[in-house]
Amino acid sequence: MGCVVFLVQVSLRVYQMKQLLNQAIIIPKYLIKLILPLVAIALVSFVVVPSALATGVYQIPNLAADNSTWVVDEADAISRVNEGKISSTLSDLAKQTGYETRIVTIRRLDYGETPDSFAKALFEKWFPTKEAQANQTLLLIDTVTNGTAIVTGDKVKSLLTDSIAESVASETVMAPLRDGNKYNQAFLDASDRLVAVLSGQTDPGPPKVVDKVQVEGTFKKASETDQSNATAWVVGLLIAATIIPMATYYLYQVNQPSNNG
Repeated sequence: MGCVVFLVQVSLRVYQMKQLLNQAIIIPKYLIKLILPLVAIALVSFVVVPSALATGVYQIPNLAADNSTWVVDEADAISRVNEGKISSTLSDLAKQTGYETRIVTIRRLDYGETPDSFAKALFEKWFPTKEAQANQTLLLIDTVTNGTAIVTGDKVKSLLTDSIAESVASETVMAPLRDGNKYNQAFLDASDRLVAVLSGQTDPGPPKVVDKVQVEGTFKKASETDQSNATAWVVGLLIAATIIPMATYYLYQVNQPSNNG
């Protein structure tokens, strides 16, 4: 649905540019016909490519038949060494307690999707029944926005309450990310805390955050950067759509044979 809206917006922009070219400068019509398709292709590519890079639930593979998959790192955010450590820790937890926990990273959400909606849909895809969901925990992060979500089964909640689960997603995972996007540390800390709680131990709580003095914030959020990049592209294409025909027309006039010849 999001792509359809963007394609409509692209069509409107192309129409507006055509009107602008017709009114602002008189140039041969064949030049307009030559330039506008190029601009349209550029705009469509700019809109559609990010959508193509987004991850859908249907793209996440099913769990292995023996349920030996513990980490699905679609965003390549975790090193192989740490992925092995986390997988081993979660595997041991499952053998000792029967509680299974899985960690998923994705690089970009599709339009209209949120970490919560994606995590719930994936949870239901992997575990379609209440019985299958009962002992399960799923922790997810979108590395473009650093949005997190966690979903738990009914039996898990007796140990991993909703408040603790939310703290894991919003505090334990987020603390290392706020300190330089340390994804490996974030998931190591999260897995350690989840294992402790689901093993019946005292909840160690979120990591202690040391306040750092910041004179002036100069870094933009990912969403702000994407928006500014989008604006820059659109402005650049509009300028190009105006200047290129002018320059082409100028060269066309210069190369015409003189009437005074």
